[in-house]
Order: sequence, then structure tokens, then C-alpha cells
Amino acid sequence: MAERLESLADSADSGGAAAAARSDARASGQARAMRLRVMLPTSIVVDALAVKIVAEARNGSFCLLPRHVDFVAALTPGILSFVAREGGENFVAIGEGTLVKRADDVLVSVVDAVIGDDLAGLRAAVDGRFREHDEDQRVARSALASLEAAALRRFVEMERGAHG
Repeated sequence: MAERLESLADSADSGGAAAAARSDARASGQARAMRLRVMLPTSIVVDALAVKIVAEARNGSFCLLPRHVDFVAALTPGILSFVAREGGENFVAIGEGTLVKRADDVLVSVVDAVIGDDLAGLRAAVDGRFREHDEDQRVARSALASLEAAALRRFVEMERGAHG
């Protein structure tokens, strides 16, 4: 019986030591963090440890902290911000996508994203990206119009050949 009490006392003490170690880790600034990954179809834009993530879904904006319950959201285009474990707020302009939080992992899958150090720099980067997309769309519309015109000419030639 005495051995059993000593064993229980030892395990209680080690539990207390573990709690003290967790408390010391929090006090030294090593807060629990989430691993945030913002992914595009072809690359990973962000892979960082974050202590706070703020994003916007169809039903409004929300904030995730490390002990938040598992969560899934359909994201709307906007700004995703996060506070890195080392400190400092970071910003990512994102298009539509999906966010999944599971345990300490937060995965964000979007079609397009632009990262910036501050909101002014992010705005300039997004404006540049929009100009690129506008030019790409203009070129694509021009190529499509050329293809449509060539197809119509070919139909007219075939029609003339069939009656001629």
C-alpha cells in the first residue's frame, strides 16, 4: 500500500512538473501556435507559425486562436491577416477559397493570393496583379475574337463551295 501511495505521489508530482513546464513556456513567450499554410494550385504562398489568424467568410469575418475548435469556412475575396509567433502582423490578399482548421493546422486553399508587409504595399501589389490580369484577359479576348472570325470565314467558304 505504501508503494502505491509513493507511485501516486510521484505521478502527481510529475504532472505538477509538466504543468509548471507549460506555464514556464507560456511565460517565456513560446505560446502555442498554429501552422498556417496558404496554398495556390501551383505553390505555397505562406508557411508560418501563427498565434492569431483573421479572415472573412461569406457570413462575416472571424478570428482563429490556437485553441479554437476545428473549423471550416468558405472564404470571400479580401485580406487574411495573421500574427506570426515571432510577432508582427502580416497580410495576404486572397481570392475566393476554403479555410480548414484541424488541431494546430490551418490550411487555406485559394486560386490567387498576394502577400504584403503592410496594407499600403499590399494594395500596390494587388493593383499590379489586377493590371496583369486585365492585360492577360484583353489578350485572351482578342485571340478568341480572331478564332471566332476565322471559324465564321471558314463556314462561309464551305457554304459557297457547297453551292458553287
